[in-house]
Amino acid sequence: MTVQEFRDSLRREEPPGHLSFALAGLWWDAKGNWKQAHESAQQDESTAGCWVHAYLHRKEGDSSNAAYWYKRADKAPAESSLEQEWLEIVESLLRLLGNYPEIPVPRSFRGFACEMPHCGMWTEALRVWITRD
Repeated sequence: MTVQEFRDSLRREEPPGHLSFALAGLWWDAKGNWKQAHESAQQDESTAGCWVHAYLHRKEGDSSNAAYWYKRADKAPAESSLEQEWLEIVESLLRLLGNYPEIPVPRSFRGFACEMPHCGMWTEALRVWITRD
């Protein structure tokens, strides 16, 4: 999915089903639904989810909570505009998903999860690829 396709999907009532919780959070944010965006980001404990969570608290104006989530995401607090940070996160997460070739993965892996922090983004990419139908 390209950034333009992501933006085009905002015409829908619901986010595309193949989006990660982190990307769905950014989708809901772009639709103006901070509450739904936050709920979606909270479901993603990977570094990607933490980054989106940080962005959302920054947007809310809660800098101390944002700082906590930036640290969990291993990111420096953003100094760019909110619009620029949103785009940076979307581009990064879409690029991440595009960097992994589509290889056959047995359905038995649907329950796979790695709780190690360094595995978060790979696990998220694998989860999104496996669960899309």
